Amino acid sequence: MLEEVERWLARRSWSAADRPLDQLLAAKGGSGTTVSVVLPALNEEATVGAIVETIRRELMTDARPLVDELVVLDSGSTDRTAEVAAAAGARVVHRDDVLPRLPALPGKGEVLWRSLLATSGDVVCFVDADLKDFDAGFVSGIVGPLLTDPDVHFVKAMYDRPLGGEFAPSGPGGAAGQGGRVTELVARPLLNLHWPQLAGFVQPLGGEYAARRSLLERLPFPVGYGVELGLLVDALHTVGLDALAQVDVGVRKHRHQDGQALGRMAAAIYRTAQLRLARGHLVRPSLTQFERTAEGFVPRTYAVDTEERPPMTGIPEYAQRRAA
Repeated sequence: MLEEVERWLARRSWSAADRPLDQLLAAKGGSGTTVSVVLPALNEEATVGAIVETIRRELMTDARPLVDELVVLDSGSTDRTAEVAAAAGARVVHRDDVLPRLPALPGKGEVLWRSLLATSGDVVCFVDADLKDFDAGFVSGIVGPLLTDPDVHFVKAMYDRPLGGEFAPSGPGGAAGQGGRVTELVARPLLNLHWPQLAGFVQPLGGEYAARRSLLERLPFPVGYGVELGLLVDALHTVGLDALAQVDVGVRKHRHQDGQALGRMAAAIYRTAQLRLARGHLVRPSLTQFERTAEGFVPRTYAVDTEERPPMTGIPEYAQRRAA
């Protein structure tokens, strides 16, 4: 590990408990900083309501007004996600209603990009909508450094991520680190080899992170699974390693995807990295996988996410809204 990264780990890695809520509220009140929380959601009726209720109960009351705005960005759900989220107290915005002149592309990154137009907070906090046993510390933990340290611009959550079943501590027989399969097999090798300054991030692909709007609006957003790696790499190049941080928020439980879905995720992440390493050198943007049927193994070819949305500062509607 680079000496620079060792120093960064000592200076820019914290626990959520390092900044009690009272300290964050005092810092927020003194600075006037506003906070938006965004939950990108696609068919998450089983979990989104509990997440919204927890944030509203613990971080959006008169006594604890840490979060100013809570938005669920619905990415075309066919279940009751929107209804459940609204009943729990979130403002629900449909992806297609944001920037309607641009037809929406499928993918999580597309929703996150559009959320900049659907929110107004100085700090934007993203939280995946499939989390189970959600704790408000996921939000307060990663927002905390942005409220208390003006030199920090981008904060990732870090956590144990058990692969199925109940949490087990790391060590012999433990399953604490087994959930991040694409992280360990694809993202971590890519970052260590090509962006070694980012080798200290425990969960580089995690969906829980917060950043200053002034940074996010200057970054391109890969529309699909590559969005987390793309934002992290581009944030490094835009504001430098010392402006990035991570916070331990405990244990993350969520729905895991099957192996083929992870393969498609890995391909999109590799493509995102490749674009940043050598723009213009085209890697074939498709992935063939195999499924066993009654007739034997059948090939299925999927397009790999290659589209990226430009920095939001270049979108006229965003500039008009910011000027208003």
